[in-house]
Amino acid sequence: MTDTTGSTNPLLQDWQTPYQLPPFAQIEPAHFAPAFAVAFDAHLAEIDALAANAAAPDFGNTVAGFDASGALLDRVRLTFENLCASASPPALQAVEREMAPLLAAHDSKVSMHAGFFARLNAVYGQKDTLGLTEEQGRLLDRLHTDFVRTGATLQGDARDRFAAIAERLANLHTQFAQNILADESSYQLPLTGEADLAGLPDFLRSATRSAAQERGVDGYVITLSRSLVEPFLTWSTRRDLRERAWRAWTGRGESAARDNRPLAAQILALRQEQAQLLGYDSFADYALADRMAATPSAVYDLLSQVWEPAKASAERERQALAAQAVEIGEPGDIEPWDWYYLSEKVRAARYALDDAEVKPYFSLDAMLGAMFDCAERLFGVRFVEQTGVPLYHPDVRVWEVRRGDRLAGVFLGDNYARPNKQGGAWMHVYRKQTRNGGDVIPVVVNNNNFARGGNGATLLSFDDVRTLFHEFGHGLHGLLSNVNYTRLSGTFVPQDYVELPSQLLENWATVPEVLAKHARHVTTGEPIPAALIERIRASQTFNQGFSTVAYTSSTLIDMALHLQKDAANIDIARFEADECKRLGVPREVGMRHRLPHFGHIFGSAYYAAGYYVYMWAEVLEAEAFDAFEEAGNAFDPALADKLQRYVYSAGDSRDQRTAFRAFRGRDPQAAPMLRKRGLLAG
Repeated sequence: MTDTTGSTNPLLQDWQTPYQLPPFAQIEPAHFAPAFAVAFDAHLAEIDALAANAAAPDFGNTVAGFDASGALLDRVRLTFENLCASASPPALQAVEREMAPLLAAHDSKVSMHAGFFARLNAVYGQKDTLGLTEEQGRLLDRLHTDFVRTGATLQGDARDRFAAIAERLANLHTQFAQNILADESSYQLPLTGEADLAGLPDFLRSATRSAAQERGVDGYVITLSRSLVEPFLTWSTRRDLRERAWRAWTGRGESAARDNRPLAAQILALRQEQAQLLGYDSFADYALADRMAATPSAVYDLLSQVWEPAKASAERERQALAAQAVEIGEPGDIEPWDWYYLSEKVRAARYALDDAEVKPYFSLDAMLGAMFDCAERLFGVRFVEQTGVPLYHPDVRVWEVRRGDRLAGVFLGDNYARPNKQGGAWMHVYRKQTRNGGDVIPVVVNNNNFARGGNGATLLSFDDVRTLFHEFGHGLHGLLSNVNYTRLSGTFVPQDYVELPSQLLENWATVPEVLAKHARHVTTGEPIPAALIERIRASQTFNQGFSTVAYTSSTLIDMALHLQKDAANIDIARFEADECKRLGVPREVGMRHRLPHFGHIFGSAYYAAGYYVYMWAEVLEAEAFDAFEEAGNAFDPALADKLQRYVYSAGDSRDQRTAFRAFRGRDPQAAPMLRKRGLLAG
């Protein structure tokens, strides 16, 4: 029987492990609930003590004191969040459902702590007379805003109702996300015999065999990992099997046993009520008030510049696909499960590109080396792999991040798809950088879901390479953080700014000198030919109509959903269909994320009314990389220094518009982004 008491619970002990990582081998799901109970009590005791301080409230005894509180809870919570995402067997999923409302209830107790908020509010009222540094003033502003936005100023029944909504939403978010995970983990499309494998290149056959072995079955299987579904839709000549895979992929969250549609409707209604309790007309108004965009109208101003040009581009692409279909004897009535297949043939013909030719130059190990090299050349940090460190799964690798002789951080890479790991790609932390209460170095993890390469090297598509660099951009945002206070650390910035460091780093994946150095043929070791690099770079605007429509339609429908003032009566399936018709979303393209599996907006509130943030940040990153192109050097030392100081290391220590202006010398414009997507001439 598991001993979960404080005296033996590994989550509550001093971690005598390399880099003070969690003692993964000792942690069991049953340890979390009692550890959280202890951590909740400890955190509330700290807040009570801050509130009861007899000294007059000031920055040190109130603001900095709060920022330093909750260290034990943070340690347990971050370990829990990471394992729930990356290694979550059914027993841990059950604990996640149990803990979701308890975590929300604790957060409400803190944010509605009347005694502490009275002191915080008193300091906030004197902020202009306290002689605070820029970073101290920013911390005070952010903490005060956090408290107000989570109900600190509410009274009586409204206060109780806000807390109850937070608990219920935590439950619903968790269930929504777990339903998607269950659908993705349980589905498999077996490929039996050569006829089912028709058209699949060797790298994909190897990946599907590995997926079958992981699931204990013979032969080959397609799972609902994007790294298997999209290549299968791209290469399989079996239209019937492509349709089955596409329907399973787009139908996640709609099965009778795990129907997310009623959960989404409840989430929307509760969010709308939450926003109204705080005085906002809609949840979108509430969410945008604390982002760079500030208002829904600012988001629509951006999207309106993109939507019609993207649809026009997608229609031209559809016509090219139809012509290609006729040429190769396929039906000319393009279906959604035909797009990837036919667009690959058009791409190959137009740019003389074939993934089977390209992928051998992009092994996972080589591309890890490429991104580490870019980090060293830009920011002066080295990544040194360490072995023998106990981690939570054999797939995971660990690197020391060194600046000179100093250990500046720890980086974990978890790059393969597997059962009980959520889909997609993401960055998280086990420990945040701070100097409040001691100098703490960050521990950052990047997760991807690449298909394992069987007995040989894992080969990446160029889209996979961009994903790898994207998540590493988030990773660097956490690793390079150089602030004093935990609340301002790393990626803890507005959602429409957090994607800037990640999307910006993707640009270095296409820098010719980076590819020439690191993209080497996995068998021969020969460097990638310069002509092939140019064809890859030239193809980057190919199929952008499809990609932009799929993304922007999801963004527009997310925003429309969260602007509804009567969310209680929404049928999300009908709403999705009606909005697609109103917007003119091409049937052959559809949404990148249909609502029943739109985990970005329903798996938590983080991207709710906020899926637009990728394009908002793309405006910023296109402007930012333009600076390097204008300098004629992707590794210009002066620009790299400014980029590190004002973007990657600044966290939330200064206003983001001010920080970007300090780096770029001007406010961002949309034109570079539109040009980059091929939606604007020039």
